[in-house]
Amino acid sequence: MTDYRAQLTGVFTALVTPFKGDAVDYEAFDALVERQLAAGIAGLVPVGTTGEAATLSDDEAAEVIARTVKLAAGRCVVMAGAGANDTRTAVAKAIRAEAAGADMLLVVTPYYNKPSQAGLIAHYQAIAAATSLPIVLYSVPGRCGVEIAPETCKAILDTCPNVVAIKEAGGSVDRVTKLRLACGDRLVIHSGDDALTVPFLSAGAVGVTSVVANYAPQAMVDLVRAWQAGDTARALVLHEQLSELTAAMFIEANPGPVKAALAHAGFSSPDMRLPMVAMSDANRSALVQTLGRFQASFQEIR
Repeated sequence: MTDYRAQLTGVFTALVTPFKGDAVDYEAFDALVERQLAAGIAGLVPVGTTGEAATLSDDEAAEVIARTVKLAAGRCVVMAGAGANDTRTAVAKAIRAEAAGADMLLVVTPYYNKPSQAGLIAHYQAIAAATSLPIVLYSVPGRCGVEIAPETCKAILDTCPNVVAIKEAGGSVDRVTKLRLACGDRLVIHSGDDALTVPFLSAGAVGVTSVVANYAPQAMVDLVRAWQAGDTARALVLHEQLSELTAAMFIEANPGPVKAALAHAGFSSPDMRLPMVAMSDANRSALVQTLGRFQASFQEIR
């Protein structure tokens, strides 16, 4: 039996999709992935929210996933985004991601539609029936307007053997406990909020799907590894050292700030596709100042 808890333990990077103008910058993307792998990241998540999946064409999404799989070459788990607010489209995305070589699927709740909990169950059942890949549920009510109830997670697990985990991004540590009480160890839990990594780990999560890791993969890996090793004091130091950076990465809607941070470091451009636009000058200035303080302080504690 596959140990999904072990596979999902650690830091998974919610990869940005670099653009050069309106075209995907595959050279910058490849370099981004290699930097993640060098830092010892446990997993890569292409074409998710941070990867601007909503504005990628089907061909672009398939290429980004395939490149991630090829570059990872078995060195980490590839969890491909495959969500949509139309179940038929989500099924098609799941099938394409499997064909592209993904190891797992990350499937967000339908956005805009605001389905009932019964609708969520039916949605995930349809997707699970269409693929052999393990599926990670993604509950992010701030973006989608609907939350997967703990009892709904249990119902999905009871009827979908290949649903194995949840990326929980509702901003509440209490949700971890409620999910564990409803589902037990059958449901592996990932933090979907960088700022809540340590609190989530303390409540029973096994890792984090991280936006910050695009910019600071080694710091995020060190934090989670310290916690896993029982060095809670070091984990707390790293948590505090990352706190200002984490807050700055969400000063505007993701992925604007993290793309600006990567651009400031010379890794890729800050370009996004409409309706996302560049950060305001004031917020970008504040972000750059935070990046400078982070670099100085992180070097001191390495």
